[in-house]
Amino acid sequence: MVPLTVEFHSERDLYLAFMPFLNKGGVFVRTPRQYELGDNVELKILLPDALEESIVHGQVCWLTPIGAQNGTPPGVGINFVKDPDKVRYQIEQIIARQLNSSEPTLTM
Repeated sequence: MVPLTVEFHSERDLYLAFMPFLNKGGVFVRTPRQYELGDNVELKILLPDALEESIVHGQVCWLTPIGAQNGTPPGVGINFVKDPDKVRYQIEQIIARQLNSSEPTLTM
C-alpha cells in the first residue's frame, strides 16, 4: 500500500477536491507523482481546522497527468475503500453549503 498525505487548508480547497459521485466518497490529491489506476493507497488526510489527520484506505480511480488541458493541476483521485473515521461524512458536513454549487471542481 502506497502512503499519500494531503492537507486541506480551506473549505474551498476541500470542495474543489471532493468526489461525491463515488459510492463511498473520495478526494482528488494534487501530486506530480505517477500512479496507476487501481493502486492501493493509505491516505493520511488533514481536514480544515482538524487537530489530527485521519487515515483512509483507498484506491486510485482518477488520473490527471502533468500538462492536462485547461491548466488542471496534476494529481490522482482516491476512492475511499475503508473509512473508519467517517471522513466522507466529515467532509460533507464541512462543505454542506457548497455541495450544490455550480463552480467547477478539479474532477467533474
